[in-house]
Amino acid sequence: MTLFLKFEKQLRSSRNMSVICAFMGHVGPVALVRDTEAAIEDLSGLLCFAVCSILTGFFFYCRSRYADMLHDKDRNEKYYQGIRAAVSRVKERGEKAIVLDIGTGTGLLSMMAASSGADFCYAVEVFKPMANAAVKIVEKNGFHDKIKVINKHSTEVTVGPDGDMQCRANILVTELFDTELIGEGALPTYEHAHKYLVQEGCEAVPHRATVYVQLVESKRMWAWNKLFPVHVEAEDGEKIIVPPSEMENCPGVPSVCDIQLNQMPSSDFTVLSDVVTMFSVDFNKPVRSASTYYRVQLEPIKSGKAQIVLSWWDIDMDPSGMINCTMAPYWVKHTSAFQWRDHWMQCVYFLPNEEPVLQGEKLYLIASRDEYSLWYKLQKARGEEESKADVLLESPVCRCQAHLLWNRPRFGQLNDKNRTLQYVKSLMKVLKTDSVCLCISDGSLLPVLAQYLGAKQVFTLENSAVSCSVMEKFLKANHLEDKIKIIEARPELLTSSHLEDKKISVLVGEPFFATSLLPWHNLYFWYARTAVTDHLTSDVTILPQSASLHMMIVEFQDLWRIRSPCGTCEGFDVQTMDDMINNSLNYRESKEAEPHPLWEYPCKSLSDPQEVLTFDFRKTVPQHCFSTEGSVSLLRKGKSHGAVLWMEYYLAADISVSTGLVQISNEKGNCEWNPHCKQAVYFFSSVIESETLSDLPSAVAYAINFDTKTGEIAMDFKLFSFNEVRGMP
Repeated sequence: MTLFLKFEKQLRSSRNMSVICAFMGHVGPVALVRDTEAAIEDLSGLLCFAVCSILTGFFFYCRSRYADMLHDKDRNEKYYQGIRAAVSRVKERGEKAIVLDIGTGTGLLSMMAASSGADFCYAVEVFKPMANAAVKIVEKNGFHDKIKVINKHSTEVTVGPDGDMQCRANILVTELFDTELIGEGALPTYEHAHKYLVQEGCEAVPHRATVYVQLVESKRMWAWNKLFPVHVEAEDGEKIIVPPSEMENCPGVPSVCDIQLNQMPSSDFTVLSDVVTMFSVDFNKPVRSASTYYRVQLEPIKSGKAQIVLSWWDIDMDPSGMINCTMAPYWVKHTSAFQWRDHWMQCVYFLPNEEPVLQGEKLYLIASRDEYSLWYKLQKARGEEESKADVLLESPVCRCQAHLLWNRPRFGQLNDKNRTLQYVKSLMKVLKTDSVCLCISDGSLLPVLAQYLGAKQVFTLENSAVSCSVMEKFLKANHLEDKIKIIEARPELLTSSHLEDKKISVLVGEPFFATSLLPWHNLYFWYARTAVTDHLTSDVTILPQSASLHMMIVEFQDLWRIRSPCGTCEGFDVQTMDDMINNSLNYRESKEAEPHPLWEYPCKSLSDPQEVLTFDFRKTVPQHCFSTEGSVSLLRKGKSHGAVLWMEYYLAADISVSTGLVQISNEKGNCEWNPHCKQAVYFFSSVIESETLSDLPSAVAYAINFDTKTGEIAMDFKLFSFNEVRGMP
């Protein structure tokens, strides 16, 4: 079960969904919904899906995570300084410097140690392709006689004359951290290393890690975890969709919400406490991974609603704390020279319930943890024994099932009043007193809206037992059990008896499907609409009536780093890693777009947005594939890092919703994106060419193909100079 929970945490992480997309991105919406829904119906299926997804996503991981780390100059410099200092301290004691580097990756930290005077380094890397790359990099840099790469998990490494290591190390170097610090299994790895692989009192780089927390109130972030009541203005007065009590009281899921807090405007949250130290871990001493808790006292500096715990950490590379690498956000670390990084960000934790707090009152914040996760609880000051008895060491479990069906952006989407209003306006245009309505989306509120707005009868088609359960709770909470019928069936298996022998006059969808990763995966609605054609009236109204795919060429402020070659890092040749990343791009799925929440990644538009494909839901999916070719002019100077693609849905006349661009240029000159959706990013492989174009106007040619059999979209782009564009047919 612990293994499953670890994979569940990895699977639900907003970052690892991009890794999964490397595996699933080429599947298309038809197979994606079918295969994934079948897999996640049971625990073993989800575990299998998680394992396969994470393993097969390795090359995406390489070209994003490793490239990002190699470009993290602050991290690399601090590690180098800490390693030099640790080697010097060991040498000053008259000892040989024997280094154990766990999770060596490219071998960078081991090479830092060897060049700092270490006598020998054992570099442990469990991922075979990465270990092979490390061997080549170490040899290329001339350290093959000082560094031994061990392709094992550190818990399998042996020590002794015939072992992997001749003796225990006296310097422990690791980079085992994620945004949550412990999510990659740092604690059990350190615990094992201290027991079996390193000497007592060894030097450790980093020497310690410290986790910081701050209590805030934020309607925006709270909307990622709880569903607010939805107010609907109907002809017969205001009606309210209330969330089920199980959802209001549900603690949610334990997986961390990791985001780029530096992109969160200060106007979107209210600070309720000072920053306090939650706990520290000294890595030069034995570490315990067993579940435990930490408690700190807080005194609110402002009255408000305690909803969110913001958290980050820093690491001291030396015992004195003079060499420090911090993840502190902009309002804590007042400096203009921020180091951008995507492998370490900041954490958002949701308290189990909203707690009113008063300025100056005495509170306790409790952080509980297991080997891989942290969760928080706020506690009013009480007697010491009574407070300790109330500590929850067990990881929170979602009881309402909505947190299993909807991710955090989906909660935000459902809480978006303006978006809901567009659907209300559209439904009011199309619904009649005799309308028989069928909704096809996963756990959507549209069936309730349709019923409130006057539909005669409403059916909702749900693909999974989870979405059925969530909808049942909603209907019960709003006393609609006898007014809306839930059908658990796939669209192609829908029968007349399911619909009580009625024909559907209004077919609606947001569309939203829990398995969708890329924007066009929700085109599954079109295939579902096609599958249920025989159950529709001849003059059926489809909402949305159509959709279009849009694109725009952009220059990223920082996101380009995840795909940029490094060449040398801190003086070491890591070209082998660049080659490995480039080779990964030969994989078909790697040539496709990747999902990214672009509100977290500033970019500037170099072209105007352009519609490139349209999809008419009023008609069935055509048998033949269709494609488009053209070019988009680059109107502004900059580096053409890639194309951003998104979907727009046309609900009714003059009413649409977009999953992408909100504003082409805000007050900072950056694009503003829909914060509830991930946009698709296609990174160009020829960014350097766009940097060297003359000042003449230039363009990007595109070819986009939609395979109607699978719903897969294939695309290709090429940068052209102005003269080349003029010569194109």
